[in-house]
Amino acid sequence: MDRQTYTAELAGLRELRAEIAAAEKTVAAAQKELDKLTAQRARRVAGLAGYEAAKADAVAKASGLSVGDVVRIAPLLDPTPAAVRAAKADDQAAPAAPAPVVAPKAAPVDAEPAAAVAPALTGPATVVEQPASAASAAPVVQASPIAVAPTESVAPVASVADPVQSAASVAAVPRPAVEAGPRELPALPGGPAGARFEAVTTGLVSKRPNFVQQARATVFLDAATGDLAVRDRVVRLDLGARTPGEILDTVLATAPGTERVYITAGAPWHDGAERYSTLKDAVAAWLNTPSERWTTAVGSGRDKLAGHFVHQRQPVGRYAPASAPDSASTEIRSMGEWFDADGADVVTCRQAFTLLWQALRRHWDDAVLMGSPSQTGRDLWSRTIPTTGKWAGGYPVLSEELRGLLHATGGQGRTELILPPRVPEQLPALVEYDRTFAYAKHLWKSPVGIPRRITAAAFAAMSEAEQTKALMSCSHWNVRVTVPAGWNHVGLLPAPVTGDRAWIYPSTPGETFVTWAGGAEVHLALANHLMPWKVEILGGLLFEDGKPLDEWGKRLKAAWADLTNLSKLHGDERQRQAAYLASRAVRSVLLFGLGGFAQRPRLVSGTTPLGEALPAGVEILGQDESVVTWQRQAGFSRDPYAHPEWAAYVWSGARAALLDMKYRQGKEVIGHAGALHAKPGTVVYFGTDGIALTERQPWPYRGEPGDYLLKGHLTGPVEHPTSQEEYLKLRGLGRAELAEKGADQ
Repeated sequence: MDRQTYTAELAGLRELRAEIAAAEKTVAAAQKELDKLTAQRARRVAGLAGYEAAKADAVAKASGLSVGDVVRIAPLLDPTPAAVRAAKADDQAAPAAPAPVVAPKAAPVDAEPAAAVAPALTGPATVVEQPASAASAAPVVQASPIAVAPTESVAPVASVADPVQSAASVAAVPRPAVEAGPRELPALPGGPAGARFEAVTTGLVSKRPNFVQQARATVFLDAATGDLAVRDRVVRLDLGARTPGEILDTVLATAPGTERVYITAGAPWHDGAERYSTLKDAVAAWLNTPSERWTTAVGSGRDKLAGHFVHQRQPVGRYAPASAPDSASTEIRSMGEWFDADGADVVTCRQAFTLLWQALRRHWDDAVLMGSPSQTGRDLWSRTIPTTGKWAGGYPVLSEELRGLLHATGGQGRTELILPPRVPEQLPALVEYDRTFAYAKHLWKSPVGIPRRITAAAFAAMSEAEQTKALMSCSHWNVRVTVPAGWNHVGLLPAPVTGDRAWIYPSTPGETFVTWAGGAEVHLALANHLMPWKVEILGGLLFEDGKPLDEWGKRLKAAWADLTNLSKLHGDERQRQAAYLASRAVRSVLLFGLGGFAQRPRLVSGTTPLGEALPAGVEILGQDESVVTWQRQAGFSRDPYAHPEWAAYVWSGARAALLDMKYRQGKEVIGHAGALHAKPGTVVYFGTDGIALTERQPWPYRGEPGDYLLKGHLTGPVEHPTSQEEYLKLRGLGRAELAEKGADQ
């Protein structure tokens, strides 16, 4: 072989290598698709077992499987007579002569329970110092904090000490097995019922709309002064007794065709509130004030909502002419849905809406401001659904069972007042930090598609790399958690309790509880820089990583940045204030738009004439001399935009960032902020996207979404607040002091 032939053969070999690589990719893609279809077939076969008259042979013929394969997937379809199965089981149970067994040595009292233990996410074992109160105890070495439960039971088990701890430290730090409260969270069922938790709702998909929203004729009314901003003029009105009917009569006489009235100040729905036992009763009574000319709207056409929405401070009244109840309706709404007007007049509020529309219009050609930030946010998102790629046909809506699970187990923002002795009775100061446009930072990745159920056994069978990747992916985990001995900081994971709070954050060393948490929080519990917690995986849901909210978030962040800059640089004071209010409205669009994806079970309200029978299952909100106002839960609607998996994932990431947030420059981490980076005993309060502490922190503020902004500083000594109401009063004083003295005080 000469050199020329050799060179030619090498070139041919390279071409063959490329062809083989392409063929391997094709085979891998085909195998992936085959695995997907096979798993889908298995789920459908398991689902058919829920039908009482299902037969294995019919299912086998339809699925292309053998009867044996069908029975292995769905044991309930086993056609073997019960007596034969029982006899076979007895034969298998009859043991041969038992072999001699050597009695095992007694296990030490602090041995770990039988479980597959994965390595710590922090790498090598981490040595942490005991708090000052336990100085006599030896340092604690935490290793391999993540465990897999031996069964899928979610009942709490007795907690045991880590084997590396000394007897002294175990005695000094009791570790009781307690639940955080009597509220028990649902778990993933097994068998055919479990298949519904790996499924979507048939025929329900989030699709890009093929129509353009119609703008509504809108005016802005100060109900205290009677000032009405309509188009480019302001008119002073006499609103009479400020009932809904009188407001509508007066407004429509001045601005015919008005479809939406925003109340910027005055809150007429609170008139006479002292006559009612609750504020909600007063609002319901005002919304239903009898009128000869107006009645409650019954709704018609696209986006024509019916009935009133009873809320203590931001109610919505929907009215139609009594002579034509099916005709176009007019809404009375609160400006507070969008932003706190904070004394701004009706002209400034109207200008804020104009600036908001202009800012959104730069990023959406068809942007329209709808009645609420939630409706607007969802509509704008729907116009970012991709037209090409995997999700061009829209995003499927999860099964009702899975949505119910996420609703029950995916809490929202963290609200917690930390009481003495964990913090001082006398606070040296009260310093408030607020995360700027917080949720916008957590939209770059979200779960998509049908989740894969991960059992405890399946998690145990994963490699270390696979376990780490699963926890860092879009996921939702059912876990048993133990606070480590020596822990002296705030709680990391939510635990369920009854009552208004719904969730608490245990932090007592040795406390054990069962909960659900997002991958971001579980990963933080295992990988925080102070001390890894012990987490046992009972089960979970692993989604595909996607970007369904990324484009929506980028556009809203750009609109927010434009308005924020305008609020600082514009030469006119009114325009600066309007731009600031508009930037707050963008925040509301994102915040409430995201909450709209959660799609809680619907609350339907209505009225019934006094003396008539009430509908079944209603809660009475109030009554007057003519009608009873009520509400009831109506379950989940067939909402094509219901995606609680997105809301739960973003909320989980935001809760984790309250504890540990990274400052990045490109891909490089250049700093940290959050409660875990403050001294133990200095954190006083968590409030959704803010923290209050007893001292200032060296956290830089760059004005970017997620950054911690110094919002208030109340000089001490300050008596520790005993309730959220007391804290909010102190927070107001702290904001006023900071505004007066400046950030450099």
